[in-house]
Amino acid sequence: MNHTARTRTVVSCTLLVTALGAGVTACGSDGNPLSARPYDAAGQISFNGPTDAGKRADPDKPLEVTEKSGDGRITDVTAQDSTGRYVAGELAADGSRWHSTSPLAANAHYTVTVSIEDEDGAPGRKVLAFDTSKPTSKKRLNVTFGPDKGTYGVGQPITAQLDQEIKDKAQRAIVERALRVDSVPAVPGSWYWVSGKELHYRPREYWPAHATIQVHSNLDGVRISDRLWGGKSKALKITTGDRVEVITDAGTHQLTYYKNGAQVEQIPVTTGKPGFETRNGVKVVLEKQYFVRMRGSTVGIAEGSSDSYDLPVYYATRVTWSGEYVHAAPWSVGSQGYANVSHGCTGMSTSNAEWFFDNIHEGDVVKVVNSGGDPMEPFGNGFGDWNLDWKKWRTGSALTGTTDTPSSADAARLQPTAV
Repeated sequence: MNHTARTRTVVSCTLLVTALGAGVTACGSDGNPLSARPYDAAGQISFNGPTDAGKRADPDKPLEVTEKSGDGRITDVTAQDSTGRYVAGELAADGSRWHSTSPLAANAHYTVTVSIEDEDGAPGRKVLAFDTSKPTSKKRLNVTFGPDKGTYGVGQPITAQLDQEIKDKAQRAIVERALRVDSVPAVPGSWYWVSGKELHYRPREYWPAHATIQVHSNLDGVRISDRLWGGKSKALKITTGDRVEVITDAGTHQLTYYKNGAQVEQIPVTTGKPGFETRNGVKVVLEKQYFVRMRGSTVGIAEGSSDSYDLPVYYATRVTWSGEYVHAAPWSVGSQGYANVSHGCTGMSTSNAEWFFDNIHEGDVVKVVNSGGDPMEPFGNGFGDWNLDWKKWRTGSALTGTTDTPSSADAARLQPTAV
C-alpha cells in the first residue's frame, strides 16, 4: 500500500481536528503532534438514525444530531438526499443539538455532514449516511404544472394543480415548500393558494423580458400526512418574450400598445356601454382565436331583445373565461375613439384588430382603466393575479400568512362571449 505524506504546520500546543475523520491530535510530550494519541471527536456525535448496515430510518421521524460530550458544540449540519434535496433544520443556540424541521423523503439515501468544534475552538467534521424506508401508504399527491411549455408574455402566472385537496395549513406548507420556481434572471416570487387543489405563482413585479423559468416538485417520497405522500411530477420550463403591456383607457377610448417600455401603437376603440361596462384592472391574454361566433344569449341577454346579437367575430384575443375579448368590430367603427357601445369587449376596426392579433401573445398584459365596470377578479375568470398588491399576495402563502381559499379557477372556466 502506498502512503502519501501530509505536511502539517503546528502553530501552538492546541487541539488539531482533521476534517471528515474528525480525529483530534494533541501535542505530545516530545512536541511532535504526530506522535500524540488521537482524540476521537467523531465519538462525541450521536444521531437518531440507523447505525447497523441494512437498517433504514423511519421518514416519519425527524432527524436529530447531538453533541454528547458537553465539551464541544455543533456549528453546522447539512443533510441532503441523493437527488440534491436539502433538509431544513434548526440548531440550538448552544450548539448542543440540531433537528430537522422539514420532512425526510421515503425510500431515499441521505448524507449528513456535521461540523463541530471543541472547547478550544478547533474544528472537526463527521459525515453520516443512511437510507429511509419505503412509505407505508400507497396514496400519492400528484402535481401538474401549467402553462404548457413555450414562450409567454411577462404577465403569465405559473399554476400548480393538485389531484387531491389539501386543507390543513401545516400540510400546505410541506407542499408549498417543495414546489420550486427558478428564473434567470432571478426575481422574488411566491405561491398563492387559490383553493385546496390549485396554487398560482407570480413574481413581485412582472417577469423580466426574455427570462427562463423552470418549475419542479421535490415532493416525491415526502410524507404530507399519515396517509398521503408526495408523488412524481413532470418539470416545466417556459420562457418569456418581449415585455408587452396594453393599456385600454375607456375614458379616452384609446388602446395604447407598449413594447419593452416604448409606445408602439395607439388604436381608437370602444368598450362596454352602461350596464355592460368592461372590467377595470389587469388581465392576461388567455388565448387567440381567428374566428369566434358571439351570441348575446351566452351572457344572459334574451334573444329578440334590443341588446340581442349573433355575430361572426374575427381576430379575437381572449382575456377572461366569461367572454371578454379584444376583437374586430367593423359595425362600431363610427363610435371607436368617441363612445363606448359594446357589451363588454374592446372593439376596433378589422385592420387594427389584425395588427393587434399579430402582435399580442398568451401571457401579455392587458389593463383597462377608467371604465365604470367592476374590478377584474383575482381568480376564477382568467388570470387577474396582478390585481392583488404584493402584500396581499403574500398572505396567500402557507409559509408566510393566512390563506384565503376561494373556489378553484377551473370551476369558472365559462364559455359565454360578449361583443
